[in-house]
Amino acid sequence: MKLSDMIIDPASLGKRFWLVDVIPSYAYQNGQRTDTVTGYRYTVALPDKGLDKINVRIDGAQQMDAPASFVEVRFAELEPYLYWSGGEYRWARVPKASLR
Repeated sequence: MKLSDMIIDPASLGKRFWLVDVIPSYAYQNGQRTDTVTGYRYTVALPDKGLDKINVRIDGAQQMDAPASFVEVRFAELEPYLYWSGGEYRWARVPKASLR
């Protein structure tokens, strides 16, 4: 069994999500990053989990600007999963996720 195949209940992340940063997500071609922005990665602190952070990538147009400090947000249709990158597990999202 691969950890990336696990289904993670979004409720296990806590009830509050604090947006702390927004950065573009780029397309890759032949293993190289292009200049094409495909969506945005929203860095979210989890106050119910000791302020651990996750990144939620949402394809398409930018939905919010990065706040000066943090702002509480909610996600519609968030379906988190894990993937391995850069020697560590990272959180990801399903493309249907959106900020609300």
